Amino acid sequence: MRSPNTTSRRGFLGSSAALALAPLAGTVSAAEEKKGGKRFEFCTFTKPLQNLSYPETAKTIAAMGFDGIEAPVRPGGHVLPERVTEDLPKLVEALKAEGLDLSIMTAGINEVSAGQHTEAVLRTAASLGVKRFRMGYYKYDLGKPILAQLDEIRPRLKDLIALTRELGIKPIYQNHSGKDYFGGPLWDLAAVFEDLSPEDIGVVFDIGHATVEGAKAWPLNFAVIRPWLDSVYIKEPSWQNNKLGWGPLGEGAVDKGFYKLLKESDFSGPVSLHVEYIDHKGAGSTPAFLAAIEKDFSTLRSYLA
Repeated sequence: MRSPNTTSRRGFLGSSAALALAPLAGTVSAAEEKKGGKRFEFCTFTKPLQNLSYPETAKTIAAMGFDGIEAPVRPGGHVLPERVTEDLPKLVEALKAEGLDLSIMTAGINEVSAGQHTEAVLRTAASLGVKRFRMGYYKYDLGKPILAQLDEIRPRLKDLIALTRELGIKPIYQNHSGKDYFGGPLWDLAAVFEDLSPEDIGVVFDIGHATVEGAKAWPLNFAVIRPWLDSVYIKEPSWQNNKLGWGPLGEGAVDKGFYKLLKESDFSGPVSLHVEYIDHKGAGSTPAFLAAIEKDFSTLRSYLA
């Protein structure tokens, strides 16, 4: 497997491991300088707040001390793809009024197609200054050879990148746990991304799902995708009676060494907090959800202080 800057499998693994563990050496990166010396861009996934208006969402998140939000712009999302030209500017305007960014746009896009409203969504987002979007997932057909399916994903990605490079917005792909998710093992992501520039496509590393899939191997899996690391997702898995669930930050299975490694690396991008253990569909659930966000955000900041 090749990295963007090496030609040998051994060289790739060595360089990616080194990148994962590279110390900051007391310097401030260019990205930090642009943010006024602030290291991370903290945001949170607002899927459970879709009952709020755009101004209400922005005011609520700003009051908690976040730098931005991760907003669902997809079917069933806070912005519907078929209304993106009308509604996305309203969301961005509401965020700017509170000093927030749309740090990550979560889209249902994994190819260039009319059905996904690909060009309309991405062109509108890019025109509003949105820098990145989390892609929709690819899934394996478990009834077919797995490795051959990687060759089906590559051209779809290249077509998408041709458009996103032109528009000036970057696709990022999340590792997700599950029996048929491309990107679940993380090695498959590295295999497909090896010929793609980190300037054109990135990985949003989800430590929760990496823990579910990789357990103690998460440092290796983090290292192998480190050259493409763009953003980080924070959530906490736990098991009870061999059943997977999600809970408050710091009370589950995530190795706290991850936060130490992240601090010691040169990463300074978006860190998105996901709260997935509060029922946000019932009436009156918003206060409980907001309380959970506040608690977990306080914990997260203590880990990355």
